Amino acid sequence: MILAIDIGNSNIVIGILEKQHVLFEERLSTNHSQTEVEYAIAIKNILDLNHIKASSLEGGILSSVVPPISSTVKRAAEKILGKSILQVGPGLKTGLNLKVDNPASLGSDRVVDAVAAIYHYPSPLILFDMGTATTISAIDHEGNYLGGVIIPGIKVSLDSLTQNTSQLPKISLEAPKTTICTNTVDSMKSGVIYGNASLIDGMIKHISQELEGNVTVVATGGLARFIIPFCKHKIIYDKNLLLKGLSILYQKNR
Repeated sequence: MILAIDIGNSNIVIGILEKQHVLFEERLSTNHSQTEVEYAIAIKNILDLNHIKASSLEGGILSSVVPPISSTVKRAAEKILGKSILQVGPGLKTGLNLKVDNPASLGSDRVVDAVAAIYHYPSPLILFDMGTATTISAIDHEGNYLGGVIIPGIKVSLDSLTQNTSQLPKISLEAPKTTICTNTVDSMKSGVIYGNASLIDGMIKHISQELEGNVTVVATGGLARFIIPFCKHKIIYDKNLLLKGLSILYQKNR
């Protein structure tokens, strides 16, 4: 078993994996003010709650899109495991052929998602990761990472809307019964849910035209489950895609 940690802008996902099987995952809020010891206590509590002994873990691996806290969380995990853990970044073998202008600037989450998707699904691929930002990655039929798209995330857009308007309230992420709505709250829900579903369908159409062959579309990320059911295209929802990718990278580099 290994410890896998993904540090995102809003949440830190902590999972325990046995090969490609995710035994469990838990989430912590990403907190820039937490100390190494505080993160170590949080990780230990998660292991204890799930009846996992640190001594039973072979090792660990971490990916992060929040550089200011990467080292803090890494040291915290190493304190609990009593051994060094891998971090996704330059020097780590991924097996990906990155056809982008500056490979070093590509977010580690997008790299890990791509590694997992190529391993589990047929190419060519379009990958959606819907979190604080919505990222789209394109992979051709030979498994080359071609690049992609970055879009403001669902909650980022919604928060901007409510913060910059005087009369629009905060709303929950749930679909109204109809697209055309007769009140403000449902109108906002329609825009967020159906609007983002249409955006995803539209991007799939555009990107598919630039890829050869039958395209497989995979979605992951904390917000994907709210939107994917309302898309017209066939989309595979894999909530553990990134953790699976971390497991693959650990096996490649241990």
